[in-house]
Amino acid sequence: MEYFNEYPENFDDFEFDEDALIDRIKESLDLIESGAAILNVDSIDETIQVCIESDFVEEGLMLTELVLDIFPFNADFWQYKGVFLNNKFEFEEAYFAFEKSLSLNPSDVETLINKAIAEENLEMFDDAIETLEEVLKYEQSNEEAFFNLGFLYERNDDFKEAIELFKKAVALDPLFAEAWYELGFCYEYTDSLDEALFAYDKFLEIEPYSYSGWYNKGIVTVKKNNFIEAINDFEISIALNDRFSSSWFNCGVSYANLEMYEKALENIKHAVQLDKNDPTIRFTLGQTYEDLEQYENAIKEYTKSLRLDKNYFEAFLARAVCLNNINKRDLALADINKAISLDAKSVEAWQTKAQIEKNLGEFDSAIESYQKLLALENNNFDAWNTIGEIYSEIGKWKESINAFNVCTKLHPEKASSFYVKAKQKILLSDNKEAFEYLKSSFSNNPNVRNEISKDFPELKQSNKTL
Repeated sequence: MEYFNEYPENFDDFEFDEDALIDRIKESLDLIESGAAILNVDSIDETIQVCIESDFVEEGLMLTELVLDIFPFNADFWQYKGVFLNNKFEFEEAYFAFEKSLSLNPSDVETLINKAIAEENLEMFDDAIETLEEVLKYEQSNEEAFFNLGFLYERNDDFKEAIELFKKAVALDPLFAEAWYELGFCYEYTDSLDEALFAYDKFLEIEPYSYSGWYNKGIVTVKKNNFIEAINDFEISIALNDRFSSSWFNCGVSYANLEMYEKALENIKHAVQLDKNDPTIRFTLGQTYEDLEQYENAIKEYTKSLRLDKNYFEAFLARAVCLNNINKRDLALADINKAISLDAKSVEAWQTKAQIEKNLGEFDSAIESYQKLLALENNNFDAWNTIGEIYSEIGKWKESINAFNVCTKLHPEKASSFYVKAKQKILLSDNKEAFEYLKSSFSNNPNVRNEISKDFPELKQSNKTL
C-alpha cells in the first residue's frame, strides 16, 4: 500500500531546494514564535506539505505539532501529523492522529486513505477494508482506494479479488504505474503468464527505467521458457541497477537453460560477489561448475553453500554426485547419507546412494537402497533394471529374472529387458523359454541379434531359427 503522496503541485511557485526548504522551515518557526502564525497559517501549511513531499519527516512533524498547539481543532494539521508518523512507522500514534482529524472532518477522503494505511500496518485488515470502502461511498471513482484495497487483498493471498480491484484502478487511471505493477504480480502468482506480461509491459511503458519492473518481466518470461527474451529483460535490469544480485542470478540461470554455461558462470559469479552469504546462489554456482564438468570447483561451492546452511539437502546431494564422479566414493556415501537423513523420501537421493554403493562394490547395500527407492516409487523402470543387473552380476539368476519381469511389464517395448531375461534363462539351461524372450527382444530391436552372437556363439551354430 502506498504512503501519502498526493500533494499540491504549486506552492506559490516554490521550487524545492533543500537549503531553501530549511530556510522556509526556519521562517515558519519564527512566525510561530513571534505570534504571527494566525496571520500566516497558509504559508506554514504549504511549508508542511513541502516537508511531506520532500521527506523532511522530523522537521515537518516538529512544525506540525507546534501548529497544533495553536490550532488544536484543525483537521488538516492532524492529518499531516498522521502522515509524518506513518512515514516514521509509528502507526499506532498515526492511527490516533487520523482518528482526531476525522472527528473534525469525517468525510475527508485523503485522511481516510491514510488511516487505512495505518490500519493495514497495525494488521487491522478488516478495519482497513472498511475504511477504504467508506472512501468509495464518497468517491466511487477513487483509483487510489481501489488500488489500496487490491493491495490488502493481495497481502491476504486473495489474488482473484486483488486482480479485479487493480483492474478498476487502471481503468480509472491508465497511467497508474503501481497498479499495473501489482496487477502483473498477481497474474504471475496465479500463473496467468500472458496477462502478467501484458501488465508488466504497461508498467514499463510508464516507468521504463524501473530495474525491478524489467526483473519481474524476466521472471515471467523464464516461467514461459522463453530464455532468450528473459536474458534481454535481466540484462536491461542489470544496466539500470548493477547492484541487484537477483538479476545477475536469474540471467545466469537463463543462460544455463540454454546450455550456455560459460555465460551462466559469468553472471552467477557476479551474483555471488554481490551476495556472498546466500546459500542458494552459491549452490547454483556449484551447479554451473558441475554442468561444465568442473567437479572440484563444484564441490568447493557446494561446501561453501553448506557452511551457510548446514541442512541444505540439495547441496549434500549434489556434492555426493560430484564426489562420486571423481571417485571419492567414501566421501560421497557420507554426503548422501546426510542428505537422506534430511529427506528420507527423496527418490533421487536413494538412487544416488544405490549408484555409489554399486560403484563401491557393495551390492547388497545397493540392492537395499534400490528397494527403499521402489517403496517410494514402485514403477521406477531404471531401479528395477539396475537391480536386475546387480543380481545378474552376483549370480542370482532367478532374482535377476524376477526384476527384469517387472521391467518388461513396465516397458514392453524395451528390448534390453527381454534380452537380459533370455541370457539368465540360458544360464539356467532353460533354453526353450530363453528363445521366447529372444524373439520378443528381436522384435523390438533387431540389432540384439549381434549381441547374442557375441555372448553365446554356440547358439549361432545351432539349427535354431529365431
